[in-house]
Amino acid sequence: MVRQRMTGKERREQLISIGRAVFAERGFEGTSVEEIAQRASVSKPVVYEHFGGKEGLYAVVVDREMLALEKVITDALSHGRSRVRIEQAVIALLTYVEEETDGFRILVRDSVPGQDQSYSTLLNTAVGQVSHILAHSFERTGLDPEVAILYGQALVGMVSNTAQWWLDERQPAKEIVAAHIVNLCWNGLAGMESAPVLSAQVRETLADSESAGRTR
Repeated sequence: MVRQRMTGKERREQLISIGRAVFAERGFEGTSVEEIAQRASVSKPVVYEHFGGKEGLYAVVVDREMLALEKVITDALSHGRSRVRIEQAVIALLTYVEEETDGFRILVRDSVPGQDQSYSTLLNTAVGQVSHILAHSFERTGLDPEVAILYGQALVGMVSNTAQWWLDERQPAKEIVAAHIVNLCWNGLAGMESAPVLSAQVRETLADSESAGRTR
């Protein structure tokens, strides 16, 4: 059987997929155009033709990961009560780490000069959204909404650092990790619950998602 030749669009997608895997495995500096071309069974000029070089391919990979991760976090923060929104956002990030490990590894590991989009850019966006949620919560409870940005920075930093730790550990399960993160975020050290669990709403959403995944 004669193997059908890839279209230009198909070839580009193939190179992005292979590049994503190699960047995750070896990092930006450790990745070469030669290896990407070899894995794709093409010549080096094909990679240059589509992306202009390693930097161009890396920029496309990072941009896609940024857009995907920003969407899942923004969606998670867009509805529900304040605590539920925080829970949803933590679960969304940990789920991304679990399901898109290569992409997350690329975002948190490499910082390339001249790269406009970065993981820190995304975190700044998340800080703004979380601070807005906290400011409303503070107003309802008589706290100063002006300091919500400080708490937003602390909360997002804690979640991000824990997610990076969990990237390699993968224990305990993400639902347990999320419950303990929110326990600290929401209750503080002085009011910690001994056996925290996620809210019923978030647990039901998780169960539905996992059930749908098993039937696909």
